[in-house]
Amino acid sequence: MTTIDTAVSTMRDGTAVEVLAAEDAPTNTAPTKNEDAMLKIWMDGEFVNEDEAKISVFDHGVLYGDGCFEGIRVYNGRIFKLRSHMKRLFESAKAIQLEVPYSIEELEDVLREGVKLNGIVDGYIRPVITRGKGTLGINPAQCPRAGVFVICAKIQLYPPEAYETGLKIITCSRPRVNRAALDPAVKSLNYLNNIMGKVESTNAGCHEAVMLNAAGQVAECTGDNIFFVKDGKVVTPDLEAGLLAGITRAFAMDICENLGIPCEEKLFGLEELKGADEIFLTGTAAEIVSVTTFDGEPISGGVPGEVTKRLLGEFRRLTSVDAAED
Repeated sequence: MTTIDTAVSTMRDGTAVEVLAAEDAPTNTAPTKNEDAMLKIWMDGEFVNEDEAKISVFDHGVLYGDGCFEGIRVYNGRIFKLRSHMKRLFESAKAIQLEVPYSIEELEDVLREGVKLNGIVDGYIRPVITRGKGTLGINPAQCPRAGVFVICAKIQLYPPEAYETGLKIITCSRPRVNRAALDPAVKSLNYLNNIMGKVESTNAGCHEAVMLNAAGQVAECTGDNIFFVKDGKVVTPDLEAGLLAGITRAFAMDICENLGIPCEEKLFGLEELKGADEIFLTGTAAEIVSVTTFDGEPISGGVPGEVTKRLLGEFRRLTSVDAAED
């Protein structure tokens, strides 16, 4: 069978360390393993060395971006929001009529074993489900069985200093894909809309870009959900705007409730966002990070705001010792 190496080696060796070039490619820096030790990648039923992790060039995940994935954090050896992520993974698969050849429980066991084998204490897991090997035609019915692989490694989306100084973001000229065409709630392998937005922000010397829907309402950033703070109230786009229902987004909203901070989901435009007292982003890789420059203008005086700092502090407290796996 003709095969092609997956991007695992690139993920291991190609992590960007410059702020504006940082991507979410994990690196093998597991603290209990030798730095030169190979990652153990789970490939459809067995763990193999990363240089042996291969998929077919005829896999529709490669040919057409046909499949779905999740990104999951590990904190102090615990898999943060494991069940929530796995439920979303299976919901994404169902939405694109992709039958997963394993149960949620079976894959959860795989993730736990992968964390153990790779010595991950604080790290990142990437489970991927592809449509599987098929023909060169687009018809998914020609792919008899889905392919599944799991990477357990490390991730750094933004450097530590970004959480002290905040991010620079811009408004993306490219709109978010219309949810009637491809629902952003599906975390699919087809990320080109997000990628081109990311390219735009990088070319502008910024970390992220805010994507609007066709109606001009704020949806999300290229890889993160977005929030703003006004007069002590936290606001985030309603899912109707067309965005991913982020696991960290929901967790941040729970933190707001627990701390007694008002939090609201609603539809809003760019003008209201730019009038905010604070802006912050959330995501599995980003966690909670402040925005201090938006389209060249300072937000919250050009420093992280007090509400954002409070939420980040509580997030780190809750994940540092006994991270929830629900």
